[in-house]
Amino acid sequence: MIERFQKRKIKETIGKGKAIMIMGARQVGKSTLLSEMFGGQKEVMWMNGDDADVRQLFSGMTSTRIRALLGGCRCLVIDEAQRIPDIGLRLKLITDQVPDVQVVATGSSSFELAARVGESLTGRKRTFRMFPLTYGEMVAHTNLLEEHRMLPHRMVYGYYPEVVTSQGDERAVLRELTDSYLYKDILMLDSISKPDRLIRLVQALAHQIGELVSYNEVGQLVGLDPKTVERYVDVLEKCYIVFRVGSFSRNLRNELKMSRKIYFWDLGIRNAVIANFQQVENRADTGALWENFAISERMKCHYMREDFVNTWFWRTQQQKEIDLIEEADGRLNAFEFKWNSVKAQRTKVPDSFARTYPDAVFTVVSPDDIDDFLL
Repeated sequence: MIERFQKRKIKETIGKGKAIMIMGARQVGKSTLLSEMFGGQKEVMWMNGDDADVRQLFSGMTSTRIRALLGGCRCLVIDEAQRIPDIGLRLKLITDQVPDVQVVATGSSSFELAARVGESLTGRKRTFRMFPLTYGEMVAHTNLLEEHRMLPHRMVYGYYPEVVTSQGDERAVLRELTDSYLYKDILMLDSISKPDRLIRLVQALAHQIGELVSYNEVGQLVGLDPKTVERYVDVLEKCYIVFRVGSFSRNLRNELKMSRKIYFWDLGIRNAVIANFQQVENRADTGALWENFAISERMKCHYMREDFVNTWFWRTQQQKEIDLIEEADGRLNAFEFKWNSVKAQRTKVPDSFARTYPDAVFTVVSPDDIDDFLL
């Protein structure tokens, strides 16, 4: 069993009087983690928000019914809690009326669960995010040398747990994930009125990783107006499919100020969306894959460690660019990602950036350097 780094922090939160919220896309291992932690314990009650009878049960919930329902249970686990109407109020009721029962709820779409839980459980909850497996988790599971050798494979097939544990069947698993789960929560939303164009939007974004994304240009490609593109991208981000990185601008007039790049949390999903599983040595987009891999893994690390870090990319109108800028505790770190180690050795910090931000530390990250960057 692959040990998830979030497990320890979740365990430390149990019994502290707070409801535990675990957010993440479907199939990233939320239920598996909870089964490891609570499986086989008689005092744990399990429910699933996807079940109609569970939703019905919660619809008329009162404090009296809660106590009768829970009996002698010490823990209530609710999977896919975002499917239960007014789940925030229901969880608040349980937390207030039965404080000795630990509530653990998972959600596969953060905006739904957060909207229904946030205000109701202010000060009463602790939220954790879960993503597909990480480079660090796989290093701990196997060893550093093995996972380093697997980098080209991970850049093609990604880190979804079932993909990682299904060697030889990665394409079939990813096809099932993208067909059955990727859009499941999104297409349930009333705000998504054109699902076919949403799918085309995801494909268009998949072709533009590492590039500046214009909502206007993407909208023209897929047949949506720019505001609808932005709204759909926001939904995709809150469902943990993609994430946005904005542009860094402080001192130079010619720095881009309102641009953004969009990356995928998992490259297996990205490659499945565009139906391209070529090996990295045969691809035209290997550099973009490496950039996406390094940045998404770094972002996972920050989330799991609960780092306070601001992230951007930097680019000027003259197209001088740095892939990732991080700011923490008043310090700037700049990173450029190169798949080719020879090119990495030749890459220098842009003069205009060095002059404007002389205290920033510039680092080039190739496969030779990825361990220091992610571990």
